[in-house]
Amino acid sequence: MSDVLKHECGIAVIRLLKPLEFYKEKYGSAFYGVNKMYLMMEKQHNRGQDGAGFASIKLNTKPGERYISRVRSIAQQPIQDIFAQINERVNKEFADHPEYSDDVALQKKNIPYIGEVLLGHVRYGTFGKNSVESVHPFLRQNNWMHRNLIMAGNFNMTNVKELFRNLIELGQHPKEYTDTITIMEKIGHFLDDAVSKIYKDLKKEGYNKREASPQIAERLNVAKILRRAAKNWDGGYAMAGLIGHGDSFVLRDPAGIRPAYYYKDDEVVVIASERPVIQTVFNVKFEDVKELEPGHALITKNSGKVSIKKILQPLERKACSFERIYFSRGSDAEIYQERKMLGKLLMPKVLEAIGNDTKNTVFSYIPNTAETSFFGMIETAEAALNKNKTAAILTGQRSISAEKVTEILSERIRVEKIAIKDVKLRTFITEDSSRDDLVAHVYDVTYGVIKPTDNLVIIDDSIVRGTTLKKSILRMLDRLHPKKIVVVSSAPQIRYPDCYGIDMANLESLVAFSAALALLKENNQYHIVKDVYDKCIDQTELEDVYVQNFVKEIYDPFTDEQISDKIAELLSDDSIEAEVKIIFQSVENLHKACPEHLGDWYFTGNYPTVGGNRVVNRAFINFYEGNKERAY
Repeated sequence: MSDVLKHECGIAVIRLLKPLEFYKEKYGSAFYGVNKMYLMMEKQHNRGQDGAGFASIKLNTKPGERYISRVRSIAQQPIQDIFAQINERVNKEFADHPEYSDDVALQKKNIPYIGEVLLGHVRYGTFGKNSVESVHPFLRQNNWMHRNLIMAGNFNMTNVKELFRNLIELGQHPKEYTDTITIMEKIGHFLDDAVSKIYKDLKKEGYNKREASPQIAERLNVAKILRRAAKNWDGGYAMAGLIGHGDSFVLRDPAGIRPAYYYKDDEVVVIASERPVIQTVFNVKFEDVKELEPGHALITKNSGKVSIKKILQPLERKACSFERIYFSRGSDAEIYQERKMLGKLLMPKVLEAIGNDTKNTVFSYIPNTAETSFFGMIETAEAALNKNKTAAILTGQRSISAEKVTEILSERIRVEKIAIKDVKLRTFITEDSSRDDLVAHVYDVTYGVIKPTDNLVIIDDSIVRGTTLKKSILRMLDRLHPKKIVVVSSAPQIRYPDCYGIDMANLESLVAFSAALALLKENNQYHIVKDVYDKCIDQTELEDVYVQNFVKEIYDPFTDEQISDKIAELLSDDSIEAEVKIIFQSVENLHKACPEHLGDWYFTGNYPTVGGNRVVNRAFINFYEGNKERAY
């Protein structure tokens, strides 16, 4: 993606179902779980590179023995930094105590990080400062083992203000105003309440405090705690939690906005944000990795019993389509085919834009995630070319010469690697004029393959802000002196902010919104902006369920093509000599390509939860008033 979008997070949970001695004997190390967690986090580094965290719990430890370990990092390569710290500590323990090397019991007792319940997290910071305190997992500590709670997630809540107020009404004093702390404290409140009630019951039954502890672990109803805590949540989430005595859970939002997959056998239970991560790390088949259903939680008790419980009533499924377009790893079998289909479905518009002149057109892509859609586009182009070849040969019938047949058959779709991203280049200077010059050199181009009579078609995942396209890519491509540059987006026009975990918090940074405003001015319809503002203001005191998305009225007067053409005009200034055309995927074709992931609110404004409409209206109010605050 030429405009870098930041995704909220990726999660990984491993629960070992056998004693650590089993993994030592079978796999050669009691650190089997730690090693697998490193791989799972590295395989999800695409989901977050601002920070990473790891936590583990040891089961059935004696009083006085440390049973929770946690390490977090915001180093330049945070995953590697975490596991370097872990390795350094473990190697030191082995060097100082050679007797630990073949004694798993001593390892578990004395070495941190080893454990049966493990939680990993990778983070992109879309909310708050990128300090190590903002990095998951978060830890809620208590001297009662059952009241310790470790949380990590891939989520944003649209109603964090309301949830924060609820905590205050419960008598709490939250230490931070963030959705993660708020969610953890809400779950923690009901966890405390459940533990207290179970203890009172056990006391009546004649158990003393020490005898009560294992009974609390057995009787604790995690699903009930989650139902009480999640009652008023509004957002997209896949959140994981570990309770001090060893229970664990992963809960997915009712609309299925954020992804979660799991695998279970008699040795492990594994949950991750992406399916191929589990497939690769544990060498299992595609069909063995299941998707956690929306509104459900996968719960593993201290005993190792695994269950899937419905926590919230599922809503209409609106799984995030951006996962399929861009965020998730393209090695997933379904995602790979969907991305190819996105490219295929764009080809008719592309052929129209170049007048079906494939002979004088070079096709390329913006590296790296647009590559798969490019393959689909080229397959369709080749099919169209073969159809033309067949028609040319049949038209000639018997009079066509062998040389002419050879000439017809030798024509190929011209494919070149035009744009080359310099992955080591960082725009580290924030001062605008200097930074713009750096942005202009993020990409290099391949010279000598474009003729002045050529069209140049280049596909990208999406066009969000258009900044890099305007300041870098179009200028670089124009240096090749093509006749026409056709930029193709495998995603539709991004018109609305996201509030469920992707870094699109305001409207004015979206180039489609800027294009619509420009068209309103040109057509003497800018009064619509004030009308929409007034309607948004009128709704600020309404309950979320009654709020409508009036920002749609900004786009209503214009066709998709009119907005696309205006975007092309905004992104190509007078210094660009080539004609510039921009083509976007249609929402209809997006749904054809990704039929199980219909979450399209970025493109349509149809938010899957009631809080979404409030957020988009607040984003518009902020834009109109010149307020730079986030809308949620």
